[in-house]
Amino acid sequence: MQILTALLAFVLAAGLGGVLVAGLVMPAVGAVGTVSTATTDMFDDLPSELAIPAPSEQSVMLAADGSTLATFYAEHRIVVGLEQVSQHMRDAVVAVEDKRFYAHRGIDPEGTLRAAVNNAVGGQMAGGSTLTQQYVKNVLIEAGRVSGDDGAILAATETSLGRKLREARLAIGLEQRVSKDDILEGYVNIAQFGPSVYGVEAAARHYFNTSAADLGIAESALLAGITQSPARLDPVNNPENAQERRDVVLGTMVDQGFITQAEYDEAVATPIADMLDVQIAPNGCGAAGTAAYFCEYVVKDLLNDASWGNDRADRQQKLYRGGLVIHTTLDPAKQQTAYDSVTASVPVNDPSGIEMALSSVEPGTGKILAMAQNTNYGTVATQEDPGAMQLNLNVGLQHGGGYGFHSGSSFKVFTLIEWLESGHALNDRVASTKRNYPRASWNISCAPEHRADYDNATNLEGVSASPRMSVLEATRLSINLTYLEMANQMDMCDVIGNAASMGLTQGDGSPLMPNPAAVLGTNPVTPLGMANAFATLAAGGTYCTPVAITQVTGRAGDEIPVPPSSCTQVLEPHIVNGVNHALQRVVSTQRGSTGRSAVLAGRPAAGKTGTANDETHAWFVGYTPQLAAAVWMGHSHADVPMMDTVINGRHNQWVFGGSYPAETWQRYMTRSLEGAPVERFPQAAARQIFGERVRVPDVTGRSVKKAKAILAEGGFEVRVGAPTESGEPAGAVASTSPAPGARVTPGATVTIIPSAGPAAELQPGPPSEPPSGPPSGSPEGDGDEGN
Repeated sequence: MQILTALLAFVLAAGLGGVLVAGLVMPAVGAVGTVSTATTDMFDDLPSELAIPAPSEQSVMLAADGSTLATFYAEHRIVVGLEQVSQHMRDAVVAVEDKRFYAHRGIDPEGTLRAAVNNAVGGQMAGGSTLTQQYVKNVLIEAGRVSGDDGAILAATETSLGRKLREARLAIGLEQRVSKDDILEGYVNIAQFGPSVYGVEAAARHYFNTSAADLGIAESALLAGITQSPARLDPVNNPENAQERRDVVLGTMVDQGFITQAEYDEAVATPIADMLDVQIAPNGCGAAGTAAYFCEYVVKDLLNDASWGNDRADRQQKLYRGGLVIHTTLDPAKQQTAYDSVTASVPVNDPSGIEMALSSVEPGTGKILAMAQNTNYGTVATQEDPGAMQLNLNVGLQHGGGYGFHSGSSFKVFTLIEWLESGHALNDRVASTKRNYPRASWNISCAPEHRADYDNATNLEGVSASPRMSVLEATRLSINLTYLEMANQMDMCDVIGNAASMGLTQGDGSPLMPNPAAVLGTNPVTPLGMANAFATLAAGGTYCTPVAITQVTGRAGDEIPVPPSSCTQVLEPHIVNGVNHALQRVVSTQRGSTGRSAVLAGRPAAGKTGTANDETHAWFVGYTPQLAAAVWMGHSHADVPMMDTVINGRHNQWVFGGSYPAETWQRYMTRSLEGAPVERFPQAAARQIFGERVRVPDVTGRSVKKAKAILAEGGFEVRVGAPTESGEPAGAVASTSPAPGARVTPGATVTIIPSAGPAAELQPGPPSEPPSGPPSGSPEGDGDEGN
């Protein structure tokens, strides 16, 4: 019978060109041990298709605690080993697809002959494919999908004997190299089990909310039947068709002894509706909830990284088909706190239309811990959700954001850094009322073309109380005019260089512009950029590139290179300590401190407010030694003033960085640092606070004119006080304040006290009558009370 089968196969196949001869003859004749060496040699040079690639598999993005943020897939598939598939599922597949699977060697002569005879006599084109052949077909289709080769997909699915012969040849070769169980494992992982579900594990989760390992008899039969026509037999959209097909599979299982009659009866009596617990697998960042914008940042980070693939298309293939596990830095608790803090200040779709964003970074590592904004993630704004957007307000263009926002006075910190680096001190007194600075007065060595007149400058947040004030006080009160004077005394390129060394760029990635207006924050920057720059101060001058990804592993557990992170010491610690000293005064309860709404109970903090011209943007950027965060609020589409607006039901005549942004920052930091140890900033050195101390010259006894000249020559500011009686001649200097020899900051004010001459001596008078009145010792006889 075997010989007759082989000869008939030879005749039929020879009529089609003889291609299938060896494939049909070898299994049949090989069964009786007569396979010739020449016959098997023809499979030594099989096509490259038999280098079976791993099928496309979904990638998953995880938060820092291992929880799932999002999944990504071109085909919803989760690859599992055969040991993770229930025996019922394996039996159902073999029963309905290829009952002689464990007996044949790639093709089934009986099935093939039946199909060939049917086709030869003009019947409907029949398959006769073994499970191995179906696996080969699915592999070829998948290879076409992965490569984007529509021609390969067409060739693998066309209705032709040529395609059947090719499948047969590959199936025979595959079975010579791969075990039956490996082929079955490959099949159940690559087969399509529904309109958009691939592989048995994804199918089990999708239809039944269970795993492939726990599939029962009825569930296994239902899934095994779907592969014949995934759309027509989908139990969700076509339950009647699916039930009919399920029952056919159950019948084959009982006929072949895989299940008992009782098990069959129970399974066919189960309605399809009672079996289903459909779960829709999310695809993309939309499923990440409040972390959707962070998720998009991670995706952009990967797709922009040249080391992660040959080109963007190659990187997308890895993400959507590579079965990656992407570990990120996001702290879910801090992320929720950030979102709650932002929306408590400005709710989603607040009638004001004002937007708010918060980015938080870990100092010393650059890890992005939270990234939130008061908008819902969505591709299209609707009437129900007019604020929905995919624009990430925290980042620049490269990572799915915009061009950034004017930072206002929060940018003053970079001038303060340069002030200390150039040898000045916090207690230096600087002019605080000068409003006009001509073009020629600016030093911009790296780009002199950016010099410009700066006229009619004003203070937005603080108000100067005197013509000169200390830098420390000007920082606490955020005095614009003081900072303009400071910057005018230095090279603007050095000021901007500090910001650049701390990672700051414009939102489009271009360098910051070193023009005079930059002192007060006219460069458009991002919340993430500002948070990370200020984190450099929290870390003692160590700048770290912001990092969102800690590790990426492939489907085999192999590590894949990720965008690198690096940390560099860019500021001297003693300079940083001086800056931190000043910025802690901003976040204090002292009257007039612009950051007083950001004070943390029992915990030191430092930061800076910022308000752009016309209150179009408001900021608070602050930090503790463990955590940094930046809060921005405004309108993303244009520079729209926020004054005289109702925000979250509250009318505001003015909106400053010290209001909503500082309050939001305070809420976020308070909750995020609950339970964390209280850490303090290192003390600032006297040099940074007071500068190089000099002694006050002794001008006592000199003329006021001469004394003024001596003190002025020493760099001191001089005042002349009211004369006082002293032993010095009238008109000479009686004393100074501070006293001679006192160590003070260069440029400090010394007050000269002129002498009014010696005190008049009391002359004895003529004897007088004793005074009349009450006797000595009475109350009225007491001395001059109140003088």
